[in-house]
Amino acid sequence: MNRRNFIHTAALACLTTRLSTAPSFASPTAFDAHSTAEEVTAGLDLTGLTAVVTGCNSGIGYETMRVLALRGAHVIGTARTLDKGREACASVKGKATPAVLELTDFDSIVRCADQIKAMNVPLDMLVLNAGIIIDTFEQVRGLEKQFVVNHLGHFILTNRLLERVQKARQGRVVVVGSGSHRKAPAGGIQFDDLSGKGWSELGYEHSKLANGLFSIELARRLRATRATSNCASPGHTRTNALRYISAQPAKTAKTATQGAATICYVATHPSLKNVSGEYFADCAPGNPSEYQTDQSMATRLWEVSTALTRNYL
Repeated sequence: MNRRNFIHTAALACLTTRLSTAPSFASPTAFDAHSTAEEVTAGLDLTGLTAVVTGCNSGIGYETMRVLALRGAHVIGTARTLDKGREACASVKGKATPAVLELTDFDSIVRCADQIKAMNVPLDMLVLNAGIIIDTFEQVRGLEKQFVVNHLGHFILTNRLLERVQKARQGRVVVVGSGSHRKAPAGGIQFDDLSGKGWSELGYEHSKLANGLFSIELARRLRATRATSNCASPGHTRTNALRYISAQPAKTAKTATQGAATICYVATHPSLKNVSGEYFADCAPGNPSEYQTDQSMATRLWEVSTALTRNYL
């Protein structure tokens, strides 16, 4: 039995109480790169569940929020400004609540987490979607900017909300990664110099490797709990995230509705109740690089990230 079949066969035996009572839905084998977020959640009833989706005001984040709310979940959608968050949340069918999250501002992350915790509800889904792609050398706190925004910001948010995730019947952390992690700088995470000097042209790829490593280390730390952590790649998708780079996606790029499919699949599908520490692409187990499966690198990244953000955890 190959790895993909093993995961699906083992996981299908253990469905969540909430999701297992939903009407019939498409078999995981029916999903592929062309599937949409609505298709992979067809028949699921998420009523009573709460999700956090970062970067809810456009692209994949918006589509993820829209579909989760459509299926009945209460979605807390974060955006960089309250106006953007309000507009996005008001435009979806279902219950959506805006929250402000500026990932370059660690104080903003703390305030956002405190607002969510004050709601005093379990978090069934924590979708770490927000991020940037730039092709210039920029820094935040002396660190390469994409590493800060795409990884460290979400590292803080997750640590501050993890107790709420663990309060859920079966909380799921979904880290939005990318196949671009395979093009990270030689040696993987640049622990000796995280400033970006000399490797900033691969800053996005570096940050996506960090996302994947964060996900597997989080999964290891959640091993004795009901909660899970998985990394989901949306695939090459044409969204507003590309506004800061000169190179544009090919005509074959996915739409946002297709890009959100794997994220929604990993966040909701009953077959993945006990699946943790995996990398998904096109709604199926993917093929991460050797670096992204390096447990020692993942553990070291967690330790370094903790040291860099200690005052905000």
